[in-house]
Amino acid sequence: MKFNITHALNVIRPNCQYTIRGEDIYKNLEWNDSESEKPTEAEINAKITELQADYDAKKYQRDRAVSYPSIQEQLDMQY
Repeated sequence: MKFNITHALNVIRPNCQYTIRGEDIYKNLEWNDSESEKPTEAEINAKITELQADYDAKKYQRDRAVSYPSIQEQLDMQY
């Protein structure tokens, strides 16, 4: 998964209102939310990096979950 400005904004400012015109970059971000301040480009880039690092760190968990049946299935097999 590749994270972008939309993912970052939804974490930094949940329920905020914005519009991105054209490419998914900061200069095309129109801030429509009067209740919160527009995050800086540095804040957004830092959050994208953080989200990507967290996702990448959990790759082992995702791969392992596919290799084994769910707990429900395991309990059914025991029964």
